[in-house]
Amino acid sequence: MSRTIWMNGAFMAEDQAQVPIFDRGLLFADAVYEGLGVLDGQVVDFAYHMARLKRSLSELKMDEPMDEAEWKTMLAELIARNDVQEGFIYLHITRGVHDRDYLYPEGLKPNMFAFTQPQHGGGADEAPEALKLGTAPDIRWARRDIKTTNLLGQVLAKVAARDAGADEALMIDPEGYVTEGGAVSFFMVKDGVLYARPLLGELLPGVTRASMLRVADELGLEIREDRYQLESVFEADEAFVTGASSYVQPVSHVDDRQIGDGSAGPVTLKLREAYLAAVRSGFTSD
Repeated sequence: MSRTIWMNGAFMAEDQAQVPIFDRGLLFADAVYEGLGVLDGQVVDFAYHMARLKRSLSELKMDEPMDEAEWKTMLAELIARNDVQEGFIYLHITRGVHDRDYLYPEGLKPNMFAFTQPQHGGGADEAPEALKLGTAPDIRWARRDIKTTNLLGQVLAKVAARDAGADEALMIDPEGYVTEGGAVSFFMVKDGVLYARPLLGELLPGVTRASMLRVADELGLEIREDRYQLESVFEADEAFVTGASSYVQPVSHVDDRQIGDGSAGPVTLKLREAYLAAVRSGFTSD
């Protein structure tokens, strides 16, 4: 069954959507995107996603093509048309179309589209599967804080992890410090303390990351944001990742080294339960 997608203000079958070959998003990755989770038929952390989208557009000096109310209405209809109860929405905005040139004229009309995907892996109401991570060098461009479509560094890291028998990549910067996963934020727990690498413009400001840290603070957990190397991960009691479609998901191994006892730890499970409860209690971040 064909999905209904949204493109430039209209809903249509996915096979009807077209992008011009001179679109700057295609030629230069001159585009931004958002990946939004859907749970119980609702967008998760809508306000956080809109704030990040606005920032990405601003950093690339792109105008906001729609306001929050318009985005919210469109996303709700997209969810309804595809009957999504739990899954993922991909939203993409390019600078627009112009003959290939590094420079661009002002006033280009952006191309926009959005589509849904079903939930991959375990859902919110299932026991979370522990992931195996494989390390890879972090070769991404320096402006990782902007959510652009320039994702080849993540693609190469995730392919290398897959080829090594892992489920996801864990990227390591040139100084040997852990940054984040290919498509997730990474955390570890040692002696009851939650460790997270600070953003500092070096990481993507993950929406689920921010929500989870807020939940952890409300639970009274001690949180330390600092850089740490891979050896510290090997010595951790627990590790987990966060993402729009993975929520809070435990990590069992990194480079074939078992983390803790290899299962979802108590802090990880407590955070997952509290995060999902917060999301479902009225979706307060709207």
